[in-house]
Order: sequence, then structure tokens, then C-alpha cells
Amino acid sequence: QVIDEALLCLPYSTREEVNGFIVRLETMGIETHVAVDTYDHQEKAIERFGAYRVLTYSPRIFEPTELFVKRAMDVIGGVAGSLLTVLLSMVIIPAIHLESPGPAIFKQVRIGRNGRRFSIYKFRSMYMDAEERKKELMEKNEMKGLMFKMKDDPRITKVGKFLRKTSLDEFPQFFNVLKGEMSLVGTRPPTEDEFLQYEEHHKRRLSLKPGITGLWQVSGRSDIQDFEEVVSLDLEYIDKWSVWLDIRLLIQTVYVVLFHRGAS
Repeated sequence: QVIDEALLCLPYSTREEVNGFIVRLETMGIETHVAVDTYDHQEKAIERFGAYRVLTYSPRIFEPTELFVKRAMDVIGGVAGSLLTVLLSMVIIPAIHLESPGPAIFKQVRIGRNGRRFSIYKFRSMYMDAEERKKELMEKNEMKGLMFKMKDDPRITKVGKFLRKTSLDEFPQFFNVLKGEMSLVGTRPPTEDEFLQYEEHHKRRLSLKPGITGLWQVSGRSDIQDFEEVVSLDLEYIDKWSVWLDIRLLIQTVYVVLFHRGAS
């Protein structure tokens, strides 16, 4: 289910019971409105929620102006990136078709903010039967946890290897940014299969929009072998988020792409 906020109105519950709900919801990255006495938690604010005067608990409470600036950056970057994608597609799409028949744009359902499903766009870098062959290759998964990664993946085409090495396969995601499904900077959007296996603490990494790039991507993603480390980096990004952090990560991403550091 898509859950952005929760209202707790439990006048007959004990403090421990209400406190347990707040902790569980915070763990999943969901804002919690409480119509009862306050408790000592991370960030909280007094707000109006429908007919109730509530205390809102959240791991991070963002100012509306901060979120406006982030979206403005997304729109500007999304427009520029989409125009560049159109130009690149004039060369990339024919190259993909020459090696492997089928659609040049790969669409896959991913999970976005607080469980929203959306179709992510990429230049196709694998053969058309890649998803079917993935099941056969699961035993060769080099990633510990809820992600799949394999060195010299046989499903990747020759053109695809170049696209991935240069990160050109990611450019169509600028259209996801324009649609508001993704941000320039954020966390990695999981597949449906990964999401269905999530434990509660994994879900907080979805409390912000997923991004084309992020802290995980610029931290040497080829060297990370444990999904929990990915989660840790994503949560660190959420907890420390600021407009200036996004700008720094965008600059670092340009460096990573130009010098092929950490790409896979």
C-alpha cells in the first residue's frame, strides 16, 4: 500500500503501545500524527491534520521552501537532461537495434516514494530475455541481500557494456524526473521483487523520491557487496539531506561518470 502519513488516535492505549506504533512507523520512514500526549522522539512538530491538532513525528521534517528548491532543481535539470537524451538517442538507438532486436528503451516497474509504483526508463543494455535468464543466474549473485549483481553478466550486450561503463543508459531517467517520479539526487529505486522482501527498517530509504544519482552511486558502487551497506548510505543521505548536499553529489557524479569511478 502507498502510505505517506499515519494518524494515531488511541485514547485507551498505554504509552508503551502508542510509543511502539510511533517507533515502527518511524522505522518505515512514515510521518506520524499523534492526537495524544507527546513522547521523546526524533523530530516533531505541532500541526493541523484535518479536524485534529496533532504532534507530527518524523525522522526528518523538511521545510516547504527546501522541498520547493529541490523540485526546482529537478525541473531545470530534467529539462536539460531530457534534451540531451533526445540528442544522444539519435546515435544510441540505432546502435542498440544493430546488435539486438527489440525496443531500445527499457521499461521496468520500480518502487518510488513510500511504495508508489512507476515505470523507470533506460536505454536497453541487455538482451530481450534478460529477466528470464536472471533466475538461472541467481546462484552467481555477488551481492549479499536483496539486490542482484554479477561481474561479466552474460545478459549484457556489447553496446550495453559501453552504455553502462559511461552511464549513458541512465539518461532516459531524466524523463522520470520531469514527471515527478524521481529526483536528480535520491536513493536507488528497488524492483518489485526486492521491495516485497523488505523488512520494516528497509522501507525508510523510500521516504524520499528515488534519484538518478545519490550517495551510494558516488561511493564506489562496484565495490559494495552488502545490501545493508546500500541501505545505510541511503539513510545517511536522508538524515543529512540539504540542497547543498544535492549540489555536492551532482558534482561528484560528473566526476564519477567522466573518470568511470564506481560504475558497473
